[in-house]
Amino acid sequence: MNQYETVFILTPVLSDEQMKEAVKKYEDRLTQSGAEIVHEENWGMRKFAYPIQKKSSGFYQLIEYKAEGSIIADIETDLKRDERVLRFLTVKLDKHAIAYNEKKRKKAAESEA
Repeated sequence: MNQYETVFILTPVLSDEQMKEAVKKYEDRLTQSGAEIVHEENWGMRKFAYPIQKKSSGFYQLIEYKAEGSIIADIETDLKRDERVLRFLTVKLDKHAIAYNEKKRKKAAESEA
């Protein structure tokens, strides 16, 4: 099983509840496909460097998960078809990226405590 990270941007016209529902849909889709969600992070509303579909901002969401490679194509197809998703990017993490993410999460947890 490989570890992946998917970041997607949701349209800013959604309410908080609709945004959370969209994120939950993809988390559920991943777990139903046999993926194990390692970390999920909401980056909130961010302004774009350039307009995307005539929008100047969007809700950013990151999901880090362990999954088989065959699941990625299905998830990306769902993201492409969803009108709420403006952009997305899925990256396969190597051992260095995994270690960096774990270190970053540990440091964030220590600073909150």
